[in-house]
Amino acid sequence: MNPERLQQIILSPVISEKSTSAADLSNQVVFEVLSDATKNEIREAVEKQFSVAVEGVQVMNVRGKVKRFGKTPGKRRNWKKAYVRLAEGQDIDFMGGA
Repeated sequence: MNPERLQQIILSPVISEKSTSAADLSNQVVFEVLSDATKNEIREAVEKQFSVAVEGVQVMNVRGKVKRFGKTPGKRRNWKKAYVRLAEGQDIDFMGGA
């Protein structure tokens, strides 16, 4: 795969109560990824950027909420979320040892 594309696939980690419990219970990390990324691309990007072994990837498309912006109705953007299951004993430290 194109190394430049692999660098662009992962947009940010998703830090929420649900993602924290997934990390504790089933050794999963949650990322926001490009909406056209495939499971194989996500797997390779995580393995390359964080030097970890990936067991599996589950993806879901999150629909943007319909919200009001003042008087004007609007819609937030759609995005894709990836649950990445790491191999036993693997870990990604986002805080840098803090």
